[in-house]
Amino acid sequence: MPAPTDIRPPFTRESALAKVKAAEDAWNTCDPERVALAYSEDSEWRNRSEFFKGRAAIKAFLRRKWAKEQGYRLMKELWAFTDNRISVRFEYEWHDESDRWYRAHGNEHWEFDDNGLMRRRDASINDVPIAEHERRYRAT
Repeated sequence: MPAPTDIRPPFTRESALAKVKAAEDAWNTCDPERVALAYSEDSEWRNRSEFFKGRAAIKAFLRRKWAKEQGYRLMKELWAFTDNRISVRFEYEWHDESDRWYRAHGNEHWEFDDNGLMRRRDASINDVPIAEHERRYRAT
């Protein structure tokens, strides 16, 4: 699989699918350093009710996220794409420190620069409590 920056706009169906898969694979590592490399230095984010900008802020956010969201496992699905934009729907599952499980449902809208780095990410997410036996996504 090519590195995320090897997949550049304008997107075709094939390259948009590859970009989504690369993002899913990277996020499933739960490695803020690796994930942050897919974003431009001045990338702008909205994640739920948080707004921030830049790779340092992205890394800090991801560290907080994965400290709270344990056992994280994600699925992303291409929803739509244009020249330099991709929209995905996603679900991920995680548990808290008390071992209560949740499934997060959401969508993201991504905008890329000419180098294939994401310069804007807008995410809407809702969490639903689930029982452990209801999980759909498990590490392989």
